[in-house]
Amino acid sequence: MEITETQAPLAITLIVGSNRHGRFGPVVADWLLDRMRDRDDLLPDVVDVADADLPTTFAPTAEATAARSSITPNLAAADAFVVLTPEYNHSYPAGLKNLIDWHFTEWQAKPVGLVSYGGLSGGLRAVEHLRQVFAELHAVTLRDTVSFHNAGASFDEGWLKDPTAPDAAAKVMLDQLVWWGRGLREARERRPYGA
Repeated sequence: MEITETQAPLAITLIVGSNRHGRFGPVVADWLLDRMRDRDDLLPDVVDVADADLPTTFAPTAEATAARSSITPNLAAADAFVVLTPEYNHSYPAGLKNLIDWHFTEWQAKPVGLVSYGGLSGGLRAVEHLRQVFAELHAVTLRDTVSFHNAGASFDEGWLKDPTAPDAAAKVMLDQLVWWGRGLREARERRPYGA
């Protein structure tokens, strides 16, 4: 059977949104990447905020161009995104905001899945702030998210103690991401998005 363009796997970029020393994000990212790699409809890639040395001035300097050269092509090539964020002070990290703000057209007319972790709120306040930012950038955030409340207690040496609910939530989110990703990819191919 021939695979059509609409059935071709989605290029999906997972953005690890924390750059703090001792961060928990890579544990959740590894779990999520395992879910993505188990699917034949996704081709995952990773952009880690901790590896991005983007200045905060937004001046188009040689240093900024060099820093963007390892990030921007990955974002531009993506059909869809999953943003993994902790919650810091009831919102998302400054490094993640900086990465988002250095780009514009790379987000347009693409779906964004949101995965969060934190204490009691599980990062859901960070997710709600990100929805507003991505709406401004003409991206579509998915309704269903994956959230880890008291994330540190949910994992034991990198493994979820009880993966039942998170695995089910990830499947729902990734299924929606594929639906939106294929539809928006086809729409962008037929008619370039104009914002």
